[in-house]
Amino acid sequence: MNLGIKNRVAIVSASSKGLGKAVAMELANEGASVGICARGEEALRKTEQELKSAGVRVVAAPLDVTRADSIAGFVRHVASELGDIEILVTNAGGPPAGGFLDITAEEWERAFRLTFLSAAMFCRETVPYMRKNRWGRIVNITSVSVKQPIDGLVLSNAFRPAVVGMAKTLANELAADNITVNNVCPGHTRTERLLQLADKRALSAGKNRAEILREIEERTPARRIGEPEELAALVAFLCSSRASYITGTTIAVDGGAVRGLL
Repeated sequence: MNLGIKNRVAIVSASSKGLGKAVAMELANEGASVGICARGEEALRKTEQELKSAGVRVVAAPLDVTRADSIAGFVRHVASELGDIEILVTNAGGPPAGGFLDITAEEWERAFRLTFLSAAMFCRETVPYMRKNRWGRIVNITSVSVKQPIDGLVLSNAFRPAVVGMAKTLANELAADNITVNNVCPGHTRTERLLQLADKRALSAGKNRAEILREIEERTPARRIGEPEELAALVAFLCSSRASYITGTTIAVDGGAVRGLL
């Protein structure tokens, strides 16, 4: 299937590894030029080199997505090097695990900046390019916590649904400009974040990581953990010309784990 995004310019945040990297690679495979960023420079440069070795036009820069001024500077840099931004995929590392009374005021504020404000600022900085060209695709990587809150992840449960609310409003405002805005919700996917959460749960339960991962698989109707490339395939489709009438949606990629109807 030709997704119709060859030579489009995309930004994927938090894209040096895990879900973000898989998305950047998938868009690049479809012919898009890609701007990537992450806090850790070593992993970022490795991913940059992988993309360049595949013949992809890429701009990479270390970035703290909790800083609005840094986001604005990065978007301008990508646009100056690659052209007007036409595709945006927002992503950020998950906020710390913990129950309500475990979280400090400082952690609440940082999670707001990391999980919600970073997505809002990336949208704010890229939408003018899309509006100018009357074409754009925005996809926010959130979590199944927007459909079904997850015990022990109060920060994710609080701020990820806020991203979905913002995205729905933005989708309605931008639809007439041929700009779509959607959200994808990864369930248990094989990333460093999943392994960190499994280790934390194992420590509190007196188990090991392998036992926790087996329990996750047993609770998932597909009876396995997802792979980053499976989420990336959906994101690429939502960024395509084929998905021009899909906007304001929130789609889970979770092997059937969410039990709700919508």
